[in-house]
Order: sequence, then C-alpha cells, then structure tokens
Amino acid sequence: MSRLLSLQSVSHSFGMKTLFQGLTFSIEENERIGLIGPNGAGKSTLLKIIAGNIEADSGDRIVPKGLRIGFLEQSPLVKEGTIREAILENTPLEDWEAAQRAEIWISKLGLDQWGAEFKVKDLSGGWKKRVALARELLIEPELLLLDEPTNHLDIAGVMWLEEFLRTAPFSVVTITHDRLFLNRVSNRIMDLNPRYEDGFFNVSGNYSSYLKAFEEFVVAQEKKEETLKNTLRRETEWLRQGAKARTTKQKARIERAEALGETVQQLTQRNRISHTSFEFQSGVKNPKRLIEVKDLKKQYGNQVIFEGVHLTIQPGSRIGLLGNNGAGKSTLLKVLLGKEPPSSGSVFLSDLLKVAYFDQHKEDLYDELTIEEVLSPQGDHVVFQGRSIHVRSYMDRFLFGKHQANFKVNKLSGGEKSRLWIARLMLQEANVLVLDEPTNDLDLATLNVLEDCLKEFSGAVLLVSHDRYFLDQISDQILAFPEEGDTDRHLTSYADFSQWEENLKKKQENFKAPPSPDKKQKKQNKKKKLGFNETRELATMEERILALESELEGLTTESTLPENLSNAKRLLEMTDRMAELQSQIDQLYQRWSDLESGDF
Repeated sequence: MSRLLSLQSVSHSFGMKTLFQGLTFSIEENERIGLIGPNGAGKSTLLKIIAGNIEADSGDRIVPKGLRIGFLEQSPLVKEGTIREAILENTPLEDWEAAQRAEIWISKLGLDQWGAEFKVKDLSGGWKKRVALARELLIEPELLLLDEPTNHLDIAGVMWLEEFLRTAPFSVVTITHDRLFLNRVSNRIMDLNPRYEDGFFNVSGNYSSYLKAFEEFVVAQEKKEETLKNTLRRETEWLRQGAKARTTKQKARIERAEALGETVQQLTQRNRISHTSFEFQSGVKNPKRLIEVKDLKKQYGNQVIFEGVHLTIQPGSRIGLLGNNGAGKSTLLKVLLGKEPPSSGSVFLSDLLKVAYFDQHKEDLYDELTIEEVLSPQGDHVVFQGRSIHVRSYMDRFLFGKHQANFKVNKLSGGEKSRLWIARLMLQEANVLVLDEPTNDLDLATLNVLEDCLKEFSGAVLLVSHDRYFLDQISDQILAFPEEGDTDRHLTSYADFSQWEENLKKKQENFKAPPSPDKKQKKQNKKKKLGFNETRELATMEERILALESELEGLTTESTLPENLSNAKRLLEMTDRMAELQSQIDQLYQRWSDLESGDF
C-alpha cells in the first residue's frame, strides 16, 4: 500500500487541557479507519489537523502536494442558496465536468426529490449533511474525513453510506460511535485515548477485531501493573532495610527504584477508567397501563401518516421507533403523549403518567448558559432521588470536573453536550422516558453505561434511534415505519428487523440513480430461464433462509442473557457467529432475488 499522509510527534492542547501528545501514525491507500475514543479526547481536533484546517501545537504533518482531501465536519456549514450552488461552492463556475458530477451526486444522494434549485435553508439537518457530503465528494477525494456522518441521517441514509464507503475508491477516516457501522465499514480501528502509552490503540480489522484485541490488552496491562508493583514493593523493602546508599551501585539501584515508581504510577493512572454514572429517577407510581392506543390513525389533509396502530405501553416496555426521516415517528410520539389529537382511534393516558423527554434539537436555547446554570438554574444544589446534592458533586457523576462548572454550553464537544442533556433529564421523575436520538456523539463507554441504565429503569422507554446496535440492546419491540405510501405499520421483535432492513434496501430508489429506459429494456431482454439446478435451488431457498434466521434469532436472545453479557469471550464468539449468519442470509436473499428476476 502507498502512504497518503503522516503525522509525526503531533501534540495539541485546548486551553489548559492537553488533548494528545506525541502522536505518530500514517494513513495508507484503501484504508477505512474508524476513529474512536472517549468524549473530549480530541478526535474532532485530530481530524481538523489531518485535513490541514488547523495546525498542531507541535509536530509535523507530512502530506504530498496536491493530495485531495474531503472533510465532512460534525455540523458542516453549507452555503446559502440552492442545492446546486452549495454543492459547487468550491468549484469554478466554468468547470462543466464538475457541474455534471454535481447532478450525479444530487441523484445518488436522493437530493433530486427536492430539486437542484431547492433552497438549502429549507432543508433539515440530515439533508444539509447530504448536501455537504456531495460537495466533498465532488472534488473526487483521495482521502475523505467524516466526523459523525450518521448523525441526523435516517436508516436508509446510513445503510446507503455504509455500502458506499465499503466500496469507495479512496481512503476514509470516520469518527463514529455506531458500532454496527464500524463493524461493516472499517478495516482499521484507532482508539484515541491518553490511557495508551502511544496516545492511541491501533488494531487492524473491524470493530469485532478491536474488541478482542482490547480485551487482551487490558488483561496484559493489568498483569504488567501487578508485576511491576510487586517488583517495586521488593525494591522499596530492600532500600528500607539495606545500608545507606554510599556506593555507586546502590545509588543506581535507588534511581532505578524511583523510575520504577513513576512507571507504576503512570501505568496505574492509564489503567484507571472513569465511567459516567447514569440512573434515571423512577420514584413515581407505575400503573399497569401507562399509555394505550387502539386503531390509531393520523393524517394531514389527504396524506395518511400512519393508521391501524395498536399499542399498549406498560412499565418495562422497551419500544424502538425506526424509519426514514419524515416517516411519521415524531408525529406518532406527539399523539402517544397527548400533544396532538389522532385523526381517528382512541388514546388512553394514565392519570399517573409522567414523561421525561430527550430531544437534542431543542437544546440550542442553552448555548450561552454554563454547565452549572443548565443543571441548577436557581441555586447551587439539585434534588436527585429525593436527596439534595451540590451541583458540582452531581456534575462529577457525568465526568464534568469542578473547573468546568462555568464552561458555556457552546464550548462543549458534541458528546459532552449529550452527557449534559442526559444529566438534566435525570433530574426529572418519570415513568416514561422518551429518547429522541440519545446516542448522537456519545462515546462507546458512555453508550454501554446508558444501555445498562435503560435496561434497569422500572418504567417504559420509547426510543427513536438510527443506531441499530443500540436499538438491538434496548428494545424488545420495534415499531417499524415502512416506505412512504405503505401505511402498514407493524410491531415486530428485533430478530425480524434484518428482514425489514433487507426489504428496505431494495426500496432505496431515492438513493440510487434510476437506470435509463434503454438499460431497463436491455435487462428485461436478457432475462434467463431457470434450468434444473436453478429451479431446485430456488425451491429450497426459503427453507434455508428460515433455518439461518431461526439460528440468528436464538443467538440474539441468548446474547442478552446475564451470564453471557458478563462473559466477554463467549459474547465475542456469539457476535462473530451472528455477523456470519447475517452475511449468509443477505447473500441468500440476493441470490433469491437474482433467480426470480432471471439475473444469474
């Protein structure tokens, strides 16, 4: 492989905080790097240094002249005007080839449903992100940098991006905490974290490979710490009991013991992991029925948003809402919570219903406030679980140091903001949690803690998320929203989601340029007749798929058992087998489709 870019001994600080120091690594051709790490480790800053947007405090960035680098920032700025103008923002007006490529990307990214002359200011955040992505792809990058690209994308958009990046003819560095995305796209994982001696942990392979390597690393580090502590203990005892250090040999031994003590202290510090502490308040009565709807329908004018929805929400319910942007998830939530009336059907809300609602899109009002003011606007104490706690002690549960109390919200990273909103939400007593994209920007360690917290919550959880792995861990029911025009909403177990996802892939016409009529006609003319072997294969296809899906469903259920969740080795084996089964199922569905269409 040919080297694209290198960083040598790069260090950078933000204010008084050192983000990273002495980083040295290279990016090669055809690499798909997943950049992970705790919130505040400096991932976004590192990406800006790689892009050349900012300079490191020290160290060297070695890049060949003329290397084309595309950079999709976490919250990209998009030029006002039309979609076409925004995509061509960095391209000379007389570049007709670029204008033609712009039309191709407008089609591939589904922007043609709005039209090239549609105003960018009228697009949602997810669609603006697609415009920004088209702008970066227009330069035909050799290296594409993506900072949380799946945030605000719907499920179809995420799936399209996965497939696109897997086969892209350029290298990619992606900051994301979507574990399924990392597993499907990455061939290298970089974990940026000061706990590592080199400042990062580098693993060849996808996220599953990283988990195995990380487990082995932790065990090795703990053994190393224990061994060095025992050695230090023996040296310390010798120094206490031995003669005074008069000889050169004895002085050298004392110096070695002092150096060993510093090494042990650094290793202990690196091995210590701080975790956010989540615990939602459910100190209210839980009636048997919190919310119940029957034959629910909602429409605006002649447009039916959903209909035929039957749903009972009880304490312990874990319901995931999944579908494309604009499919009606937010509207359904408003009807379920009594914020909007249904067009028909009945809605029952318990008199004891108390709802805590997480919605990142409405938090901009707090940008000029400090962390302390957001959590405790009327004093220096908060009431949590019936106890009065000083706000700075409460902040500590969410890894906010006392020195950050007066930090303004607009200075926080995306992950730190998410932690802050969850901290504020936890101060509310509730028996129903409504979480709209709570995983955006959270690091992997915090996601794991949030998952455990939601599983233990005694009330009900309504979860809107495009993080499929997170949905898998939390939900025991999925309310799936099919494509536009199909009003058959259905409840399903998560084991059925893979089938739903496969069907959705086939319907993603708005993410692919439709073939011309001539190509369609040629394809129809080339349709083959099934031979004996193909007919026999087609006859057994459904049975084979059902057998694999049955095994996958069993493993999915088994993987959630407490004895397996606490057994990392067994859990990894099961995860690998589940990924293998899913791959086989996907291949069989594709083969089935090819046989039926005569395209084999």
